[in-house]
Amino acid sequence: MKKLLQIVLAIAIVVLAYFLWESIQNPIRFNKEKDIRYSKTIQKLKDIRTGQLAYKTEYGNFTGSFDTLINFIANDSLSLVRAIGSIPDSLLASGWTEEIALKEGLIIRDTIRVCVKDSLFKGNYPIHDLWRIPTTESDSFKMGIATLVTGSKVEVKVFEAKVLNDILLHDMDKQLIINLNDIMSKVNNYAGLKVGDLEEPNNNAGNWE
Repeated sequence: MKKLLQIVLAIAIVVLAYFLWESIQNPIRFNKEKDIRYSKTIQKLKDIRTGQLAYKTEYGNFTGSFDTLINFIANDSLSLVRAIGSIPDSLLASGWTEEIALKEGLIIRDTIRVCVKDSLFKGNYPIHDLWRIPTTESDSFKMGIATLVTGSKVEVKVFEAKVLNDILLHDMDKQLIINLNDIMSKVNNYAGLKVGDLEEPNNNAGNWE
């Protein structure tokens, strides 16, 4: 009987040790996986921002459509102004600027068109997957545009692309996701990852920056 009790006690100690170990390791594993997913998603949001800024440069506004943005990157071109000629060092030393050289005909400006994809996204970048959240099969970033009016009555074009932690970390520990969302909300941060903002101009910054 005594030996049986010792065996039961030993098993109980092992089980308790296991649960204690798991209680320590689970948040560590969660944060490690979260950081991996955040890194991939942040890069995708940066790429969306790159495309949006190029689109606005060309058309004067952002787009709220991934179809439009992807078609622009894949098939459209950008205007690129280049200077032909140069200013000799002797003239630079005497105070010549590019504007003076332009007026004097020493250099000229030429506008050319360059492919958006080749100039902004090198190699075989998967442009047609720009909408897809990296950690899911078919979930899309939410994207929108707006025109805001500042206190000085200046109109500002803005865009926003975002994904909630609930989607980004969908198959991970639910309670730890709730805890993460609570921490982020307490510091007035979006409970996920977001670039740009539809409520106030933020210079197209990401909430991780």
